[in-house]
Amino acid sequence: MTRATTVFLIDDQESVRHSLGELLSVFGFAIETFASADEFLGAPDRGRIGVVVADVRMPGTDGIALVRELARRGVRLPVVLISGHADVAMAVAAIKAGADDFIEKPVDDAALVAAINRALARTVEEFAAQRSSDTLAARFARLTPRQIEIFDLVVEGYTSHAIAAKLAISVRTVESYRAEIMDKMEAESVAVLVRQAIRLGRLAP
Repeated sequence: MTRATTVFLIDDQESVRHSLGELLSVFGFAIETFASADEFLGAPDRGRIGVVVADVRMPGTDGIALVRELARRGVRLPVVLISGHADVAMAVAAIKAGADDFIEKPVDDAALVAAINRALARTVEEFAAQRSSDTLAARFARLTPRQIEIFDLVVEGYTSHAIAAKLAISVRTVESYRAEIMDKMEAESVAVLVRQAIRLGRLAP
C-alpha cells in the first residue's frame, strides 16, 4: 500500500469526512472527499484507482444504490460501506449489491483499514486474472482458421496421425501446424495447451 492508493470518502456529514480522512491519511492513503454519492458520480473520471468508502444512508443516491450504479457503469472500484444504523438485512443487501465490505459506526480504525486492504488485494488479484485472460485471448486470436481447427483436435486428444486422416493432410503438415500453434500460444506442452483451451472455453473441464 502506498500514497498512490486513493480512498474516495463519501459521507454527507463533514465531521465524519474530516475524521475518517485524517485517520486514513495517517495510514498513507491519499484522500478525496465527497459530500454525496451524486457528487462523486458526477465528478470527472480520471481513471480512478483506489477504494470507495461510503456511508449507506445519504440524501439522494444512497450507498447501496451507488454500488449498483458503479457496476452498471462498468466502474471496477471496490466499495466499503459504513453505517450508523446497520442491521443484518442491510448488510446482506449491501454485499448482494456488490459491496466488498460493510462496517458499522462508530468505525473501528483497524477494521476499516483491514477492510480497505482486503478490497485492494481482491482488486489486484482480479486485475491480474483479467490481464492473464486478455493475454491468452490475444495469443489465440493470432491463430489462423486452420490452426484453430487443429488446436481443437489436439486438445480433444487426437494424435497427429488421426488429425492427418481426419483432415486429409500429411502427418508432417499436422506436425508443422502443431509447432506453430505451440509457438503462438507459448505452450511448452500439450498439457499446457489443454489448460489454455479450458480457460478459453473451447474445452469442457
